[in-house]
Amino acid sequence: MAKQHFAAAVKVKVLGVLGGSGLYEPSFIKSPREKKVKTPFGDPSDHLRIGEFGGLRIVFIPRHGRKHTIPANLVNHEANVWAMKKEGVSHIVSSSSVGSLKMSIEPGHFVVPDDFFCFWNVPTVRGDVHHSTPEFDEDLRRVLKRAAETTGGKAHDGGTYVQTLGPRLETKAEIRFFKDYGEILGMTMAAEATIACDLEIGYASLCMVDNYCNGIVPKALTYAHIVRQQKVNSGRLTRAMKAAVEMLA
Repeated sequence: MAKQHFAAAVKVKVLGVLGGSGLYEPSFIKSPREKKVKTPFGDPSDHLRIGEFGGLRIVFIPRHGRKHTIPANLVNHEANVWAMKKEGVSHIVSSSSVGSLKMSIEPGHFVVPDDFFCFWNVPTVRGDVHHSTPEFDEDLRRVLKRAAETTGGKAHDGGTYVQTLGPRLETKAEIRFFKDYGEILGMTMAAEATIACDLEIGYASLCMVDNYCNGIVPKALTYAHIVRQQKVNSGRLTRAMKAAVEMLA
């Protein structure tokens, strides 16, 4: 019943999946084929991998490349989302590795944001005077929250995602500022959500909390710590994304 409810609510024609840190392979696609796509904005992060699950066509791109060779500040969000639009994608679900700005949102928790904060380096693929209003697809958000809960983990419904430029981590002073305006922090998701809105693609993201942001807890934050925690969390993240695909198929 739940699966039928979600399918009826979302009406996905072709599903795009943007894999973030820790999600580099589309294990939920059977025998995917690769396709190289050119866009007006350059090359996507990797070849598209295209296949089906339960009759639903799926287009997958690993945001940082399949070997994580592309740092956050060099991800070509415009090309990634444009390539999906070219392949007929009507909705996109993404995964994102984030830091927590709140003690109550612990590493290992999921967050499905309902807003974002990004004042700088805001991308667009629109060359006209059109002004889109950034927003998340509420039906997709509900699917992602339920999918995260199937893994047995805590899933926070809503919260503001703060995007910084990267690739460096933020200073303690910067985090003191940001924690008044958001719940989680990352370097990529707000950009692709904006472009998806420009291209009229429904979008939502499942964020995995891999660390507390710098200064939230006394222990010093290092990139090595983040990578270790991503490896710990990657299995649950993959299961959650697979569950979301199953609900939408």
